[in-house]
Amino acid sequence: MRFLLSFILFNLLCTVGFCQSKIDVGLQKKIMTMFKADQKWRVESNNLENGKKSVFDEATIDRNMVRTDSLNMVAAKLIIRKYGFPGYSLVGTDGTDGFWAIIQHCDNDVIFQQKVLSIMDKEVKRHNAPGEKFALLQDRVLINQGRKQLYGTQVRLDLKTHRAKPLPVQDSLNVDSRRKAVGLSPMKDYLKLFEQH
Repeated sequence: MRFLLSFILFNLLCTVGFCQSKIDVGLQKKIMTMFKADQKWRVESNNLENGKKSVFDEATIDRNMVRTDSLNMVAAKLIIRKYGFPGYSLVGTDGTDGFWAIIQHCDNDVIFQQKVLSIMDKEVKRHNAPGEKFALLQDRVLINQGRKQLYGTQVRLDLKTHRAKPLPVQDSLNVDSRRKAVGLSPMKDYLKLFEQH
């Protein structure tokens, strides 16, 4: 009898919404296809910058990157309109992270990035999207608006000295406490990641 009551209670809680919702596999697959296209041209560009071989020249890579970002932005706007920000419960961790990367590269429409940021904020507060990725997008939007960033995630690397330096940061003395609050490593450790490449 105790087992039966536990089983009924479990099923009741699931129907009320306490159980994880089902992943939308079709949407997840679409986002991952978009992400794969997004990354293809960035990998090729990175290869050229680091003196590695690529079957594409710089002009072809740049042209395809712009085209892919444009197509992905159109698709991302439709996804936002229909689903809001696709969090873990809808598309899983990979889908959520892939969608965020696509939004990061929508620099031609900062107003759209800002809109996504406000929608993503709600999902972060529900623990349905990553706080550290929210911080990266927040900084990207602020820099794109010509303002100082909050978390120091947007960095410039001096190619001669191989030293990384964050673009201007608001209240830089407290940047590490803000970074810690969203799950980012301390600023000095973060900059070392750029300097190792």
